[in-house]
Amino acid sequence: MSSIVRGALVVLGVLLMLGGLAVIVGLPGDGAIPGLELVGLGAFFVIVVAIERQRYRSAVAETTNAPQGPGGGEPAGAKLEPRFRVTGEAFIDPTTGIPMRVAVDPATGERRYLAQP
Repeated sequence: MSSIVRGALVVLGVLLMLGGLAVIVGLPGDGAIPGLELVGLGAFFVIVVAIERQRYRSAVAETTNAPQGPGGGEPAGAKLEPRFRVTGEAFIDPTTGIPMRVAVDPATGERRYLAQP
């Protein structure tokens, strides 16, 4: 999801929550259910954006807001720093079905995920 879409969803979510609170306060009794529905929908949008950002990404991609690579790991064709060692650990990314290989920095334990062809 691009940063523009992500930002728009957060703004929309916050506006929906504020609108829901305004309905609850402005229409006591009659506005409780519709107001709570708006607050819940707004919270849903904000939570979706927060969860979407939690996929595994490299530290560089996370700090520069770069797109994630195939399967959420390193960008395609990215060169790993020499401190990383490819391990025998491999898995299938459950959301994309792409095989991934794990690389670890033995000194710090930092992990990187590489899409396999």
